[in-house]
Amino acid sequence: MCSIIGYSGKLNLAAPLLVDSLKKMEYRGYDSVGIATLNNGNIMVSKGVGKVAEVDKELNLNRLPGQIGIGHTRWATHGGVNDKNAHPHYSCTSNIAVVHNGIIENYHELKTELANEGHIFKSQTDSEVIAHLLEKYSRISNNDIKKTMIETCKNLKGSFAFVAVFDNGIISGARFDEPLIIGISSQALFLSSDVLGFLKHTDKSIFLDNGDIVILENDNYTIFDDSGNVVQRPLTQVAWELGSSEKGKFAHYTLKEIHEQTSTLLKPLNDSNDFATFCEYLQRASNIYITGSGTSYNSGLLGKLLLSKYARKKSEVYMSSEFQYFSDTIEPNSVVIAISQSGETADVLHSVKKAKETGAKIVSIVNIPTSSLARMSDSYVTLNCGPEIGVAATKSFMSQLMILYKIVSTLSNQYVSLEGSELKNLQNLISKVLGLDDKIRNLINSLDSNIKDIYILGRSIHYPIALEGSLKIKELAYIHAEGIAAGELKHGPLALIDQESVVIVINPVDETHLDVISSANEIKSRGAYIIGLSNLRNEVYDAFIELPKVADYLYPVIEIIPLQLMSYYLAIKKQVDPDYPRNLAKSVTVK
Repeated sequence: MCSIIGYSGKLNLAAPLLVDSLKKMEYRGYDSVGIATLNNGNIMVSKGVGKVAEVDKELNLNRLPGQIGIGHTRWATHGGVNDKNAHPHYSCTSNIAVVHNGIIENYHELKTELANEGHIFKSQTDSEVIAHLLEKYSRISNNDIKKTMIETCKNLKGSFAFVAVFDNGIISGARFDEPLIIGISSQALFLSSDVLGFLKHTDKSIFLDNGDIVILENDNYTIFDDSGNVVQRPLTQVAWELGSSEKGKFAHYTLKEIHEQTSTLLKPLNDSNDFATFCEYLQRASNIYITGSGTSYNSGLLGKLLLSKYARKKSEVYMSSEFQYFSDTIEPNSVVIAISQSGETADVLHSVKKAKETGAKIVSIVNIPTSSLARMSDSYVTLNCGPEIGVAATKSFMSQLMILYKIVSTLSNQYVSLEGSELKNLQNLISKVLGLDDKIRNLINSLDSNIKDIYILGRSIHYPIALEGSLKIKELAYIHAEGIAAGELKHGPLALIDQESVVIVINPVDETHLDVISSANEIKSRGAYIIGLSNLRNEVYDAFIELPKVADYLYPVIEIIPLQLMSYYLAIKKQVDPDYPRNLAKSVTVK
C-alpha cells in the first residue's frame, strides 16, 4: 500500500505542502518517498529511499519550485526498495509524471508491448507502465487529457488509484478498487488516497466511485466515468479531529494511541448510524459469517465466542484472505460481518464482493464511514476512534471490541450489560491499567535482551487476546511470538518450551483460572519464565501484572492493554521504531 497526493493551488508552495501531506500519510508506506512539481513547463522529480523526513533532509524535497505537484510514499510490491523504484515515475519525454497505489496485474504484457514500441523503462515497478501508457495515448489523442486517461485505464488490469501531472499544468487521477479522494478548498484542490493528506487545509471532500476519472485544471475539477460521461459525486464533510493525528507529549504514535483508549472506549457506542438496523440483520439471519484480516480477524474470533456464549447465535469466522475459498458454501439468508479499520483492505473488500454474489447481506464495522467497505455494506457502524497512525492497531482493536460487546448486549437482551455506570467504571479501570506503564516498562527492561520466543496462553474468550498480543509482539518487536490455547499445550506446543522461553499467561479469576494455573505449572517445570496477567497473584508466576476485577465477559477489554504496552516496550528495548514496523503497512490495499 502507498500514499498518493496531488495538489493544484494558487500559491507557490506545492513542494512543502506535498511533503507535509506525505508525513501525515506515511503510515500507508515508508520504504521510499518522492515528489514531482511543475515549474515553468518543466516537471521536476526528486525521490529517494527512506522516511519522508530523512529524504527531505537529504534532498530538500520541500524546496522544489512550482504551484502544482504530486507526491508518494511507497510500500514495495514490485521491485526492490531503491531510488529508481521510488515514485513518481516519468514518461520517456519527462512531460508526464505518475504516482500509483495498487497492483497492475498485466504490467508484464504492457511493458513488453510498450518496450517494442520504443519506450524505455527505468524501474522494476508495475507502476511505471502507467506513465508510458499516458505518454502513448497523449500522442495519439493530440494531448487530449480526457481521451488519454480513458484509454490508459481501459488497458490496465488489477487495482489502481493513480495521479498524473502533465506539463501543460493539468493534474488527473483515476481509481479502480483503490481509494482516491478530492479535497476542495477556496485556495486549492487536492487528490489523495487518504483524507489526512489534505485535512489540515480542508474538510470538504468528494469520494470518487469505482471507475471514476477526474481532471483538475486551475480552480476547476471535472469527474467523468470510464465512458467519458460527466458525473456528479456528493460533497462530504470529513469530521475527523486533526489534533488526534499529532503525537503530542508521546514519543511515538503507538504509545499515544494505546493511552487514548480511555477516551476512545465509549465513542463507538455513541455511533449515529442506525445500529438497530445493523442488529436486525443479525437477528433475522439464519447464518452469520465474520471476516477480517490481522487484528480485525482476532476481534472477529472474540466476537464469535461472545455471540455463542451470551447471545446463543452461532457464527463462523474466516480470515479475509481465505474467505474466497469458502464463499460458495454461504447459505441462504446469511449475513456477513466485515471488520476493517480502514475499510479499504483489499482482502476484506474481495470477500465482501464474493459474499454479495451469493446474495448475503453485508454489515460492516469500520473506522471511516466514507470508506469503500462502508459504501458496499447494507448497514455499518463506525469505530469513531479517530485517525490511527501507528501501523499496529491498538485503539481501533479496543473500539472493535466495544462494538462487538454492544452487538452481543443487544442480541442477548442485555445479558451482557453495558449500562452507563458499568461503562464509566470500565473506563476508570482502563485508566488504572494504563497506570501500569512504568511497571511494565521496568519488567520488559529486566528481561534478557536476546529473547527469541514469547508464548501467550489463554483459554475461552482469552484465547483471541493471546493471538492479538502475539501479533503485536511480532509486528512491533520482531520477536517470534505465538498465541496458544492453553489446553493444547500437551498436543505439541509444550515441545517448544525450555529455559529460554518467556510465557505470558492470561489468567483472571473466572471459569478458566484453575485450568490455566495447571498449564502454567507444566510450563514452569520446563524452566520457562512466566509472566502472569491476573487479578490474583500465584506463586507460579515469576512476574505479575495485576488486573482489576471486572465482570468475567469484560476481561478481554482489560487484559489486551498490558500486552500492547509489553509489545511497545519490547520494540523500544530492541531499538526499532514501533510506529513503522519493517515490511508492514497500515492497511494492505493490495492482495
